[in-house]
Amino acid sequence: MWVLRAVRIDDLDALHDLVKSATRGLTSLQLKRDQLLDRIEHSEFAFSRSGPSPRGEPYVLVLVNQQTGELAGTSTVYAKTGGYQPFYAYQLVETEHVSEQLGVRQRRQSLLLTRIHDGPTEIGSLFLRGKYRGHGFGRWLSMARFALIAMRPHRFADRVIAEMRGRADKDGTVPFFEAIAGKFMPIEFSVADALSTVSKQFIEELMPDSPIYLNLLPSKIRDGIGQVHDETVPALAMLKKEGFRETDFVDIFDGGPMISCETNQIKAVKRTRELTVKSILVEEPSGSEAGSSEKHIVCSTHHGFTSVYTTISIDPTTGDVTIDAASAEALQLGIGSTCYVLGKS
Repeated sequence: MWVLRAVRIDDLDALHDLVKSATRGLTSLQLKRDQLLDRIEHSEFAFSRSGPSPRGEPYVLVLVNQQTGELAGTSTVYAKTGGYQPFYAYQLVETEHVSEQLGVRQRRQSLLLTRIHDGPTEIGSLFLRGKYRGHGFGRWLSMARFALIAMRPHRFADRVIAEMRGRADKDGTVPFFEAIAGKFMPIEFSVADALSTVSKQFIEELMPDSPIYLNLLPSKIRDGIGQVHDETVPALAMLKKEGFRETDFVDIFDGGPMISCETNQIKAVKRTRELTVKSILVEEPSGSEAGSSEKHIVCSTHHGFTSVYTTISIDPTTGDVTIDAASAEALQLGIGSTCYVLGKS
């Protein structure tokens, strides 16, 4: 049985093996073992907190096979961007320039380095082993983050963003980085992007504050700004379906778009309901049970956060839930327990 739950310290070795298999483009996961341990420890602290406001802590989720112990995927919610170290992004700015002498009026676009100190919540760092793709696990890893936000609304900001992976060549070269940031940083894109998840000091030290005018860039670079990598197209479509929209900000390293939505307007957050367990069956509920029987993401606060993707029956009158015994055990639910159900779109 598969369970998606909060990461634990004893997941370190398995999670390290998982992230080492992540592709070069998923640089937010290119962490050394000690850096990964630090992230896990911060996540454990986040799930144990009862404070009233979000900080910058990560909530790391892992997808685990309970029978074999295999760890097949991970995703993260970063409670707040900015803070002690600002969140950096390029803002696309348009200005008008007029020459009465030449009779010329021009509108120019530029990239302006922006520092955000009191920023939104961010979702990211999603990775699933290739052999498990195409079976609903990726959607589960993504959507469960919104259930987590709905379960702990005071722990997250009033807006959520996602930085989508920008375009890259087949050999892994990132044209946007080579044209801009790479001119000021004598390191590879993957190193810069991964390092920025640990400390952003080098960005402040090396990146210029002056606007970068798009008409000085090659057309290939201009055309790629705000566009996503081919592998990211499905993720972008899924998040747009949940209410996310493009902003005028792009990633400073790969030029990928930043999308955003008010937290209480994310459809998956609004579809997450707090319900009561009415009965527990030895087998999964079938169509003969009262109410609708179909697969849902069902969550509990067991060990901070635990979820399963299983068939349940929801009473159309009371909203009470009938769930199978194996799922109830994984979630540590009994008759009368509260669970959180993320409904279908």
